[in-house]
Amino acid sequence: MANDSVTDVFEEHRPVLMGVAYRMLGRVVDAEDVVQDAWLRWSAADHAQVREPRAYLVRVTTRLAIDRLRHVQSRREAYVGPWLPEPYVTDYGPTVPDTAERAVLAESVSLAVLVVLESLSPLERAVFVLREAFGFPFAEIAATLDRSEAAVRQLAGRARKHVDAGRPRYEVDPAQRRDLTERFLAAATEGDLDGLMSLLAPDVRLVGDSGGKAKAPLRVLESADKVGRFLHGAARKGVEGVQWTEFRFMELNGAECLLVLVDGKPDSVFQMDVLDGRIQNIYIVRNPDKLTSLTV
Repeated sequence: MANDSVTDVFEEHRPVLMGVAYRMLGRVVDAEDVVQDAWLRWSAADHAQVREPRAYLVRVTTRLAIDRLRHVQSRREAYVGPWLPEPYVTDYGPTVPDTAERAVLAESVSLAVLVVLESLSPLERAVFVLREAFGFPFAEIAATLDRSEAAVRQLAGRARKHVDAGRPRYEVDPAQRRDLTERFLAAATEGDLDGLMSLLAPDVRLVGDSGGKAKAPLRVLESADKVGRFLHGAARKGVEGVQWTEFRFMELNGAECLLVLVDGKPDSVFQMDVLDGRIQNIYIVRNPDKLTSLTV
């Protein structure tokens, strides 16, 4: 295979490889490192022996991601405060034209699902990602993980049961999510505590990820009273004494999110889960290390 063809084949499958690696690891930089390692192995492979490049590349990427996941899990145990995945741009554009396929990809990369995936074993997580997000057959997943098909089916069943039990319920209507996010932003910036409280479900949860490098709650806040008063106070004080200068909407992790810019630089990302017309969960990413991949 000519060098140009080797590169073209890899680039053709790069979006899938990046999608698998990110869902496995929850960090863009870790996923990019895994995909780069996969490229090095692909470029050195005997391509005459590779009958299905996509299957080969997914197998290499998945195994590399499992090894990386086992390494980073100990690092996350020492993480300061709650941990959330790094926001990931998911504007698929014309590359994923099918509405049903887009919905599956968006669901599998949502913050709510990725948080639940953190509690799975590396093998369970790999099976869930390959099966649920990308629809790989059980036989192909078994070959990828060097396990029997029966064992893979058992892993898939356990993973699906665990994710279904741990994932919060929410609606995916983008128009409703956008409307509530805009009303939330208006109430917060105008100091309207009553208006803010009216948008929150009674048992709303707020998860803030700062990694100890920015101001955010070090524990999950629960109840409309606690969450509303925290957000009201944070909006009044500004971010570390600086008023939020700009707000933008971006599609991140399969849903429209609010990006807060301070002095023109990404400062915070807000994503909200909505159910029955109320905000059920609020995720705030403020760790600056997790915002560097967001280009403005």
